[in-house]
Amino acid sequence: MSSARSPSPAPLDDDDLLPEILLRLPPQPSSLPRASLISKRWRSVASDPAFSRRFRRHHRLNPPLLGFFRVELRDRFEPRFQPSLDAPNRIPPERLSWRWNEGDDCYDLVGCRHGLVLVLNRAHTQVMVWDPDTGDQRRVAVPPGLKIAGAPISGTVLRGAGDDDHFQVVLVGTDGEEGQVTEAIAYVYSSETGAWGDPISTPLPSKHAVVSVNKTAVMVGDFIYWLLNSDEILEFDLDRKRLSLIPVPADLDLGSGSFFFSVIRADGGGLGFIFLSGFNAQLWKRKTDSVGVTSWVLEKTIEIDRLLPPEDVEARRSLMILAYAEDNDTALMWTGIGLRGRIFTMQLKSLKFEELLRNTTFGYFHLFESVYAAETCIGGGAGLLHNT
Repeated sequence: MSSARSPSPAPLDDDDLLPEILLRLPPQPSSLPRASLISKRWRSVASDPAFSRRFRRHHRLNPPLLGFFRVELRDRFEPRFQPSLDAPNRIPPERLSWRWNEGDDCYDLVGCRHGLVLVLNRAHTQVMVWDPDTGDQRRVAVPPGLKIAGAPISGTVLRGAGDDDHFQVVLVGTDGEEGQVTEAIAYVYSSETGAWGDPISTPLPSKHAVVSVNKTAVMVGDFIYWLLNSDEILEFDLDRKRLSLIPVPADLDLGSGSFFFSVIRADGGGLGFIFLSGFNAQLWKRKTDSVGVTSWVLEKTIEIDRLLPPEDVEARRSLMILAYAEDNDTALMWTGIGLRGRIFTMQLKSLKFEELLRNTTFGYFHLFESVYAAETCIGGGAGLLHNT
């Protein structure tokens, strides 16, 4: 007679399988806190820092839009986080807001990506990479060949796929004498090597061409894009370490300013462009035809005015694009008169609108897409779940 087999453990009792199941929870801030309330064993897995890192890496390509940082138009640098999600996923603003110190006035917030924030310190010729989730900061000296005193500087920070330990910083600016700009120049820093690479440059069409600091970089695949004030787009090939210029769609009147257009990630992938004319939004896509000729094609026109409630008279004012989040394909929009107005998001595929702030002041805005896992420590989950 054969000996009786010991029963197999239930899937949720299997210590090897449980992390794999929890790893596949939605990347919302409340997912792991909810799981940690099931039992002590679930809480042990959900609150393990190593598991939290795995969870963030697993969802790197589809992070939620947690909200945005706003820097007001004043001398004091104090980025304030404004959440965009509803409870129980709404993160209290103080959890991710900048803790201001004396001497912070010389900072500029440059951009956000992969849960990191890039800050430029002009007075000390440094950039700082800040992780609002953990509070960690890394300061790096700006490469000597990049002029930052009074010059428009932009850039971005990014992490590699599946890598939470290292990051890259890309800074772009211009070179040449004052009023005689000759080329765009870029430098790439790797935290893995702790060094900046060699300068990468490309000629500019105009001596007055500079990088727009009103709009942050947009990443599409392995390419990073910035707007220039010369109605062109600066493209950086991250793989080949190469800069080049792309014209914006022809026949568009861009003289009204960069708050009325933006580089975007096109539907289905590739480079896109959104242009506002009144309450019409044109969505363009960069395409290559069968013989290898690349050009802009108008994909869609959105009549935003028709999407607004008929009784919402206040929203039918000057409309502007403040920022764009490529992973969620969402634009942050402003409507108002003068320096006070309303802020809402528009998801470009679903055309879903959501108002975030009313009667607020103008400033600089940076959308923050990230997998937030700071509330998975023991006892921390309940605080987020009860937050309204």
